Amino acid sequence: MLIDRVIAAYFETNCWIIAPSSGQECVIVDPGIGKPDLIKEIKEKLDHHNLKPVAVLITHGHLDHFFSVLPLTKSIPMRTYITGEDRFLLSNPMGALDSGGVSEQLLRAFGTDKFKEPSEVVELEDFSDFELAGLKFESIFAPGHTKGSVVFTVNNEQLLSGDVLFAGSIGRTDLPTGSAQDMKKTLKDRILTLPDELNVLPGHGGQTTIGTERVRNPYLQSDFLDQMGR
Repeated sequence: MLIDRVIAAYFETNCWIIAPSSGQECVIVDPGIGKPDLIKEIKEKLDHHNLKPVAVLITHGHLDHFFSVLPLTKSIPMRTYITGEDRFLLSNPMGALDSGGVSEQLLRAFGTDKFKEPSEVVELEDFSDFELAGLKFESIFAPGHTKGSVVFTVNNEQLLSGDVLFAGSIGRTDLPTGSAQDMKKTLKDRILTLPDELNVLPGHGGQTTIGTERVRNPYLQSDFLDQMGR
């Protein structure tokens, strides 16, 4: 499996590019915020590996994970996959952001009127199996960071974890539509039930494995997960 990434200039979000191998179709995951977008950097990776993108997967509706999806899908027509819960954020990103923060400043700088849905949007279903670019995906709903967060397994080898799980940490739960209780339930029922050998491709930072995080990640330990939260 070919796995590459573009690290966005803003918030250092990982935009993953996944294909069976070079010279084939691929899937793009979470095209974030560049200067002004990530199209140039993504196309450079596509050209380097001789890849043809056929779909965009969005792990959740925070601006730093989908900022470039509209210009990207205008440049290269393809479907965008996102959960129904977070779909509204594609055209209303402030629905899951704190007012007055860095993200709102970026929105003002770039213009809020530019945010519209891509022309073809597919709403994901929980525990749904589907195939894209010759790869087998499963979408697993994982609320907590946002209400509509989702993680994806790829060929039962990789986990696209978005901002649900990082190496040594987890995503914040204090922004609009986030929930600490939902996150704990997700970690217990949706993350810790995954096999140890699954490689993790997170929304920020480096790769890890479920087995490593099961042992080392403080947020996956019972003393954290069993605490009462809001």
